[in-house]
Amino acid sequence: MYKQLGEKAMAQIEDKDLSWHANDDSNSIITIVKHLWGNMLSRWTDFLTTDGEKPTRKRDEEFNQEHLVRPELMKKWDEGWQCLFNALDSITDNDLERIIYIRNEGHTILEAINRQIAHYSYHVGQIVYISKLLSKDEWKSLSIPRNKSNEYNADKFGQEKQVRHFTDDWIEKK
Repeated sequence: MYKQLGEKAMAQIEDKDLSWHANDDSNSIITIVKHLWGNMLSRWTDFLTTDGEKPTRKRDEEFNQEHLVRPELMKKWDEGWQCLFNALDSITDNDLERIIYIRNEGHTILEAINRQIAHYSYHVGQIVYISKLLSKDEWKSLSIPRNKSNEYNADKFGQEKQVRHFTDDWIEKK
C-alpha cells in the first residue's frame, strides 16, 4: 500500500521535480528514495542471520543530493521494496517472536517489521507532501478528496462487508 502510494504521488510530478528540495537541510524525493532503498536493502537482506545495519551500507551517502533520471530512481525504489517483500514472504507465524538485530539491538521480527513500516510510511508521507506541493492545482487525491467524505462513506457503506487484504491481488481489484 505504501509503495503504491509513493508511486502514485511521484507519477503526478515532472521529472525535474524529483530533485527539488526546499533548502540545504531538506531532502528531495530522489534523496528520500535513495535512503529508503539503502535502508531496505540493509535491513532485509539476510535479516535472520546478520545485523540489519550492514557494514557495507553507506547511510550518509544516501543523503547526498544527486540527480537520477526517473527510470534509475524507480529501479532503486522497486529493488528496495522487493527486498522487503521477499523477506516478509519468508516469514512464518512461528518466526514473529524470533529475535533479530538492528544496530546490535534485539527486536522480535514483529517489532522490526513495525519499526520499519513506520519508518517507510513516514518517508512515503514526505514524498506525497512534496509531490502535492509541486503538482499544485493538478494534484489528484490519493485518498478521500477534500469535501467528499460523505460521498465516499455512502459508497463504502452501500457495499457488502469485506476483509481487506493488502496483497497485489486486492490492490488490483480495487
